[in-house]
Amino acid sequence: MNLLVIGGSYFYGRVFVMEAAGDHQLTLLNRGTYSMKDFGVKEIKGDRHDKDVLAGCTEDYDAVIDFCAYEAGDVKTVIENLQGKIGQYILISTVDVYERGSGVAKTEEHPLEHRIFPGEAGAYIAGKTALEEEIIQVCGSWKMPWTVFRPAILYGPYNYAPRESAYIQMMLLNKALPVFTDADGSFQFIYVKDAAQAILRALGNEKAYGQAYNLCQEEILTYETFFRMLKKAAGPETAENLQEIPITVDSAMAQQVPVPFPAKAEETELCSNEKSKRELRLKYTDFEEGMRRTYNAFRHVYLG
Repeated sequence: MNLLVIGGSYFYGRVFVMEAAGDHQLTLLNRGTYSMKDFGVKEIKGDRHDKDVLAGCTEDYDAVIDFCAYEAGDVKTVIENLQGKIGQYILISTVDVYERGSGVAKTEEHPLEHRIFPGEAGAYIAGKTALEEEIIQVCGSWKMPWTVFRPAILYGPYNYAPRESAYIQMMLLNKALPVFTDADGSFQFIYVKDAAQAILRALGNEKAYGQAYNLCQEEILTYETFFRMLKKAAGPETAENLQEIPITVDSAMAQQVPVPFPAKAEETELCSNEKSKRELRLKYTDFEEGMRRTYNAFRHVYLG
């Protein structure tokens, strides 16, 4: 298939390109910060909001996979400037779009969040919610198939956001790992290669048209289980030599120790992955195995 990937050079998008390049023809539209030419893809450098840049997308595309739509209007701009050239639009959203506070594992039918929260996180959620509503309206008017993916917390190789990689770096370089003494939150992860496979399974798949899918592993984690899995991935010799540092969540944040996942029970929001398994036949990598692969990948990065 001939695919236009918007973004596609950082983490989720990068891994998708690596997984898809051997079987599909890919054109990447992004700012060109990280080149992906080694994977045999075409690259168009520029701002997605620039109509002249979009005019450079001259081919007919079986699908657009949009990794970096964040603001209302981002989907509409692409579709209106590529009139008649798109077979399917795939939007990468987030499980954070769901209305908070229900206390149940959210299925794809759960209402979306329309309250406006402060800060960057609030703007991110508001933008993704608006885009999900936008894709239904705009693709509907163009009679264009669409699919939305809502990943939970992505992890895996190439994740240079200060999440699991930050803790792995602390383990390898500082021989230390925090132990949060008052963290009682829970959260779900999704291995990045599983998330990439979900997109591949939706391409041209009529069952996925007009559908949204949660992407999350079955395991419900806490910081305690997360750190335990990190130590297991590191192996007994490394784990035995680690200095575990007890610290409260507030103290960690004050000392700029990463606290990237929900730390409090009231922050916990969980989702169901049954629809993705049923309709896309998606199989999720066991968290222990995924973390082992992730640890080994970053061990080579930090230690050479």
